Amino acid sequence: MRDFQLPGRSETLAQNAICATSHPLAAKVALDILKAGGNAADAAIAGAVLLGFAEPQSCGIGGDCFVLIKPAGEERVIALNGSGRAPAGLSAEDLRARGLAEIGTESVESVTLPGAIDAFCRLSERHGRLGIGDCLAPAIRYADEGIPVAPRVAFDWAREPERLSGQARRFYLRGGAPLATGDVFRSPEQAEVLRRIAREGRKGFYEGEVAEDLIASLNALGGCHTADDLAATEASWGVPVAGDYKGHRVLEHPPNGQGATAILMLNILAEFDLGALDPFGAARAHLEAEAAKLAYDARNRFIADPDHTTRLDHMLAPETARRLAGLVAPDRVLPVPPAPAEAVHRDTVYLCVVDRDGMAVSMIYSTYWSFGAGLASSKFGILFQNRGTGFTLVPGHANEFGPGKRPMHTIIPAMLEKGGRVVMPFGVMGGAYQPAGHARLVSNLLDYGLSPQAALDAPRSFVDDGVLEIERGYSDAVRGELAALGHRVSLADAPLGGGQAILIDHARGVLWGASDPRKDGCALGY
Repeated sequence: MRDFQLPGRSETLAQNAICATSHPLAAKVALDILKAGGNAADAAIAGAVLLGFAEPQSCGIGGDCFVLIKPAGEERVIALNGSGRAPAGLSAEDLRARGLAEIGTESVESVTLPGAIDAFCRLSERHGRLGIGDCLAPAIRYADEGIPVAPRVAFDWAREPERLSGQARRFYLRGGAPLATGDVFRSPEQAEVLRRIAREGRKGFYEGEVAEDLIASLNALGGCHTADDLAATEASWGVPVAGDYKGHRVLEHPPNGQGATAILMLNILAEFDLGALDPFGAARAHLEAEAAKLAYDARNRFIADPDHTTRLDHMLAPETARRLAGLVAPDRVLPVPPAPAEAVHRDTVYLCVVDRDGMAVSMIYSTYWSFGAGLASSKFGILFQNRGTGFTLVPGHANEFGPGKRPMHTIIPAMLEKGGRVVMPFGVMGGAYQPAGHARLVSNLLDYGLSPQAALDAPRSFVDDGVLEIERGYSDAVRGELAALGHRVSLADAPLGGGQAILIDHARGVLWGASDPRKDGCALGY
């Protein structure tokens, strides 16, 4: 039990349904959908699309999504890959011939086709109850009427306004300046886009006037994207990858998501007695940093488009983790692995929903960097994602840029199982941090017995390009001990990610919803 004399929040407990996400209005809209007869799939779609207007720096209809879903009355978990592809008319050879060694984060070459809308439509058709029109109705209203900018959103908006250029400055800045807390953000142009999708389904986005706006805008910026590229965008169904940890099974989205990285990191950490360590001490933070170096190095070598990912079974094998764990010492720091050739950043949104029939949805939705590529369509103001920077231009690499390929993705929804039953959909936002965030959350729960909310509240650290970023929740003494071990320690200049989780207490028929205080959101239930 938490100390009620200290700042913090309690879990939201409910018997029927809960949505946990990073903005209160999205959680409220999801709950409204559930109470109106929708299910968890409907609620997740409604909440996610609304987040594109509540947190436009992190996600939008020009982006991608990944989903894990456990249907009602079943215990199997299905994966839905809503990530888009590179245009067919561009290759790594073309980019290298221009003298490029990497893909610019604000370049039109970084723009991959948006996959989220197709995924939302397919999720609605196969697993929803209300239909896509009813799911989009709340977001249409809020896009028209506006949403006041929340404090964390304003913090993020103000950090990189210079990344916006051209038409994006008209739609996402006010008088050339970022919106501040309490300013009302409206997007009536995108409300019209959503009305067309509500009427026509995916055709309202991937064909007709909206598609013409997207492709014409990209072509005007120098892109080679075509109407055929956009029309061919199609989400795909699959099965999760999985690993065991402390009597539980961790389910992650398969490649091109980086979920296997979280499983490998947990497998490495399982070789140590974490439970005997101070949960917020230097020894645990050191082991996590070393495990992350090794797991992320494997990610950078192997994970790519599903048709090009290599050695996935090797990456997930317990014996691989045992060998890697043998490289970790409690009193010294491993060398820094080579930096990835692709760009990795940390802007996204996550939400999870569990409904009264037992359907559980774990969904993550993003335009990658803050405001994506910083580019928007000229008529409807749809931000283009810069997921193409997730590719490398290294010849022969599994994740090399290629026509029609999907890049390695940072966004990863997850679920936790015990005894063959899903006990918790969860996710941790934060770009590259996400696998480390998943591992830390699972370890907080299973090694230290923390409640879901306490597990999210706990301080975080993350080794990135040889620097161990430490949140202010860690003490000066811990930072000093880590520096003495040889880590290059730096106070994090922004919170490390955010997260949500819903614990399913099957024995008592109660749901426990938790939402990270690093974001503006909450868990709501009934």
